[in-house]
Amino acid sequence: MGILYLVATPIGNLEDITLRALRILREVRLIAAEDTRTSRVLLQHYDIHTPLTGYHDHSGDRQAARLYDALSLGDVALISDAGMPGISDPGYELVQGALARGHPVVPIPGASAVITGLVASGLPTDRFIYMGFFPRKDSERRDWLRQWQSETRTVIVYESPHRLAETLALVVEVLGAARPVCVAREMTKLYEEFFRGGAAAALAHYQAHNPKGEVTLLIGGVSEAAQTWDEAQVRQALLAQMAAGESLSAAARSVAAAAGWQKKAVYQLGLDLQG
Repeated sequence: MGILYLVATPIGNLEDITLRALRILREVRLIAAEDTRTSRVLLQHYDIHTPLTGYHDHSGDRQAARLYDALSLGDVALISDAGMPGISDPGYELVQGALARGHPVVPIPGASAVITGLVASGLPTDRFIYMGFFPRKDSERRDWLRQWQSETRTVIVYESPHRLAETLALVVEVLGAARPVCVAREMTKLYEEFFRGGAAAALAHYQAHNPKGEVTLLIGGVSEAAQTWDEAQVRQALLAQMAAGESLSAAARSVAAAAGWQKKAVYQLGLDLQG
């Protein structure tokens, strides 16, 4: 029975691969890659000539069957475009099928954008939740954010650089201007960037700078000790949100949700500030 190896590959810098991963990629009978064009760059860099085939979201049952046939003859390595296969890609389906057919499944650990971004974010790392890719539809994005209004864990999502500013604007609207975030962009690459600060500050930064490349967005949780804000914190968040262009009504709604206050009280405080 062939072994299915889940081999982590670099998320950017080609040096971020283990010696064991390189050995396995040389020794297996076949490599199944999310994108063969991307994977060939890595394999050519390390002079690896193992046969390569595609396995991605649109491969279908026929390609999976071919890979199970290959496993009946020898070992197969599964790799993704970057990081650990099986995270936000169809690798888990192949794992389930291989296990059901009695094949051993062996992970070869390595780089992961989720963990790399988390440990460098400056946000709490003891409890976190990974939510995959941010939805594209505006209504779904708001619903996603609303479920995190009282979330105490650090939330990690992938986002397109073209939608980053729009997403940060929704974070400000729904979770509040003061909610801590970290935008981890182009990690391990030449133009690596970590922006750490409040949501309103991040929004202002990426409205002024057009981001490019891979983006991992981390959103800090609500501190259990600080779920109910004092008046000074509410004032500061209101002022920051209105300075970012929010109406008093929208700012009061999102600040109230983040601060543990009634919206009516926050709105009245906003009226006092305007006066």
